[in-house]
Amino acid sequence: MASTVMMMATGGVARADGYLQCVPFARTISGIELFGDAWTWWQKAAGRYAQGFSPKAGAVLVFKPTGIMNKGHVAVVSRVLTDRVIQVTHANWSMISGARGQVEKDVTVVDVSRTGDWSQVKVWYDPARDLGNTVYPTYGFIYQSNENAARQAAQNAVLTVAQSALSQLVAAVPTAGGGNAAQSLNQNSSPTDRIAALIQAATGGGSSDNH
Repeated sequence: MASTVMMMATGGVARADGYLQCVPFARTISGIELFGDAWTWWQKAAGRYAQGFSPKAGAVLVFKPTGIMNKGHVAVVSRVLTDRVIQVTHANWSMISGARGQVEKDVTVVDVSRTGDWSQVKVWYDPARDLGNTVYPTYGFIYQSNENAARQAAQNAVLTVAQSALSQLVAAVPTAGGGNAAQSLNQNSSPTDRIAALIQAATGGGSSDNH
């Protein structure tokens, strides 16, 4: 049960202990079946998937190769906040706890292009706790097929229900050190850790070898 809840809390993708590249991660959570270096996705999507320059939840934003990011980058849109601000979920961007290859959920991306076509963006960089000054060029968005979009919507609906149920438990579950589970959740940094803390509190604080 703990494993299932943690999968749902991370959008259906387990957080791996190893090194994750952006391409296989984006392919897994978007359902867009493209392969090869990130920057090649834009050309490979032609004729297979709809493409455009407006963000939609579930779409993949394709970054052009630039500087040390010579293979480009891909990130999946998790939500659209405004016509110039979105959040993405992606892998292998920021250094997290001194290591690359980590998953970051709901990362802020801002369109800084002159015409609002998302051809230039700034991306939140966690170690700096800021968007920074670097402007990244992009090709645009690759959109999910209708089937993939429907599946993603269904997964999001399940996630919403699960998170709602968990939130109802937070205030009621005591922790071993006193207080309640809300305090325990707030002391953890990642979504997986927060859910794990709640499960541990709810089951009496027992440890588990499954992470």
